Amino acid sequence: MALEFRNEPPLDFVRDAQTREAQQKAIDSFVPVDCPLVIAGSRISTKSSIVSHNPNQPRRIVGRAAKASKAQAEKALRAAYDASPSWSKTPPGARADILFRAADVLRRRRHDLNATLILEVGKSWAEADADTAEAIDFCAFYAHEMLRYAQDQPLTPVKGERNRLTYQALGVGVVISPWNFPCAILTGMTAAALVAGNTVVLKPSSLAPVIGYRVVEALEEAGVPKGVLNFLPSSGGEIGDILVDHPLTRFISFTGSRDVGLRIHERASRVQAGQRWLKRTVIEMGGKDAIIVDEDADLDQAAAGIVASAFGYQGQKCSACSRAILVEKVHDRVLDLVVEKTKALTLGDVSDPSVQMGAVIDEGQMEKVLGYIKLGRREGRLVTGGNRIAGESYLIEPTVFADVWPKGHVAREEIFGPVLSVFKVPDFDAAVQLANDSEYGLTGAYYGKANLTRAAEEFYVGNLYLNRKCTGALVGGHPFGGFDMSGTNAKAGGRDYLRLFLEAKVVTEKI
Repeated sequence: MALEFRNEPPLDFVRDAQTREAQQKAIDSFVPVDCPLVIAGSRISTKSSIVSHNPNQPRRIVGRAAKASKAQAEKALRAAYDASPSWSKTPPGARADILFRAADVLRRRRHDLNATLILEVGKSWAEADADTAEAIDFCAFYAHEMLRYAQDQPLTPVKGERNRLTYQALGVGVVISPWNFPCAILTGMTAAALVAGNTVVLKPSSLAPVIGYRVVEALEEAGVPKGVLNFLPSSGGEIGDILVDHPLTRFISFTGSRDVGLRIHERASRVQAGQRWLKRTVIEMGGKDAIIVDEDADLDQAAAGIVASAFGYQGQKCSACSRAILVEKVHDRVLDLVVEKTKALTLGDVSDPSVQMGAVIDEGQMEKVLGYIKLGRREGRLVTGGNRIAGESYLIEPTVFADVWPKGHVAREEIFGPVLSVFKVPDFDAAVQLANDSEYGLTGAYYGKANLTRAAEEFYVGNLYLNRKCTGALVGGHPFGGFDMSGTNAKAGGRDYLRLFLEAKVVTEKI
């Protein structure tokens, strides 16, 4: 165990030839993975399966996952419930040690995990490694946090009494993870629930079951007992409602789209027959994130931050910049720089380490993004991009629209793809007003000097960055989560996060 938490440093694929060669070898030697269900420690195959494809080479199969039925969902919940009493009584230090070991296992398997992310969800080498590093960080950070929660908690002394506040597990939790950070977010949600003493039924995204299974294997190797973590790939339509509605489910931790998040929140509020608690929901949804560039900003730095935030991992991040709000005095120059830097991005198959931007996740996402680009041609002025690149992959040019209608679809709806809307405003007051004119409130950034204090106070988002890009939150340093339709502001990777998976109990003794 490390004495204190430190973020996992990124691998250097540019200057370290040995690291680059090891990563290339992991990609070249990758073979399709069969992913069974894991229920009470048993591996279970099914007749029906989920086939995971490489978005950059759609004919290439990355793996096959068993597809759980409603009956198997019921079985997994029962297994988690049966394992709960023993696991919740396991000393917090022992649970934390398992996460410290899990971090070590993920660290040893880093190249293989990166290769899975590159091939299964189309992340560039750098984006894949950042995903894996964040998963390692979550394990180590939440282990440290559990040790802190297990310490004596401060209370006001009461004469004639001995008082003690402790934290205990909630029970059975359902974790529903996304495809865009299928290693980091899946690991973080699962690790937090486990180290707090809860048992988990984990449903990974159907678009990323292989990396989910890799994480489950790592947690099992680290010592998570049978039944404490149950792995249940399937479609949300098949088993989502039974997992959320079941009276044994104590909490649901979800990261994904606004519509699905709202549905889970609504269904979880209904008390089912035999249910003895109010279900807790930890829901992280989308964003329509903005970067403001003021007239006294470093314009080259601002343009670089906009492009990195907008087109990193093809814009498939809830934190991605999809709105650039430029003060009139610098608008034209910043727009020119953004277009220049966008055109300089290297596109193609991300298994090539020189490629910065690859395909979107699947055909459905590609059609959705192309539909928004079609709308954008009516609601704004296309300045670069706008086309699918010919070939079998789901590769779309990074696209920039200027003079966008602020009330249009492209300006207000989450696209989750490589599309940036640019707006011209007269001054900072208009810029912050436009930035806040959204149902979301996740991330944002401000480039400038004179209005730094006002931006910090008036820009309404859960994670605001000043003079840096609006993506790339680090565990421990940037607790992550947003307001309004961006979710419950859980602040993943922060000191408050584990509290969401714990109950507080006070014991008072008269002396």
